[in-house]
Amino acid sequence: MVDTNQARLRDQLVQNYDGLIARLTRRLGSSDFAYEALHETFLRLDRVTDAVPVRSPADYLFRIAINVAKDRRKAQTYRLGVSEVDALLDVCDEQPDAARVVEARSEIAAFKYALAGLPDRPRQVLEGISIEGVTPQEVAARLQISLRTVENDLRLALRHCATVLGRTVVRRLGGPRLRP
Repeated sequence: MVDTNQARLRDQLVQNYDGLIARLTRRLGSSDFAYEALHETFLRLDRVTDAVPVRSPADYLFRIAINVAKDRRKAQTYRLGVSEVDALLDVCDEQPDAARVVEARSEIAAFKYALAGLPDRPRQVLEGISIEGVTPQEVAARLQISLRTVENDLRLALRHCATVLGRTVVRRLGGPRLRP
């Protein structure tokens, strides 16, 4: 029988299996982890070449097992646990789906249609206050009208848009009074 590095290492592993497990358990702190590391060490023996003879097979096997254990621990730090994966999968997708995009575009087109049906001044009042975020006083100054006219035009514009869009106007107690 040819005395290769692989053959010598396998023989050493079989003969000294319990001793290697005991040393690895002491070093790694877990017998399960020691068994896993030693089994993977056995699988890695196929990679050993005969380029340089192994002088101390027991120490060589122990060093391979320790390196395997280090690699496994390093890989575990990068792996996510089941609860972490579940948390990632449970993240809500902020992007609207295709149906919501189409629905939103349809609503925008309907709103533009409703705006187009308004007289010029009520449309400017609604656009200024609701879309641009301008105060009623600034709209009144811009259009050179009274604050009361701005309130009436806004009320008219909201009713018109609600009617065109098939919505109901929600009246607040005391009416939609715009405060300075």
